[in-house]
Amino acid sequence: MPDSSHTEPANESKYTQQHLANERTYLAWIRTSLAILGIGFLAPGLTFRSEMFAHTGHLIASIGGIGAVLMGGCVFGLATHSYFRKRRGINNGSFQSTSVLIWFVVAALGFIMILLIMLVILMLL
Repeated sequence: MPDSSHTEPANESKYTQQHLANERTYLAWIRTSLAILGIGFLAPGLTFRSEMFAHTGHLIASIGGIGAVLMGGCVFGLATHSYFRKRRGINNGSFQSTSVLIWFVVAALGFIMILLIMLVILMLL
């Protein structure tokens, strides 16, 4: 009876190009996650010209910063899950793309974009 640990590398070697593409895609998602995390760390450090809106601006910046850090972490987790799911699908010949990660990133970046627009407006006042 063949050892199961020897069958998986043989299967993976048949689909080298697909696995390498999956790894490149995963690394692209990790870079996206790091960019979102970076926005999260930078947003609370914004300063405002007007003292009248400073409290509101700092509150929005803090919410946006915490939200961006959480979203960046979620993108990291979803990307890792997607990588392993695609790896399994490639090996089994049953690959299916996922849209959950795409829609999550669209929603996350849309939320961050709205908060950043609000911050820019407050900074200009």
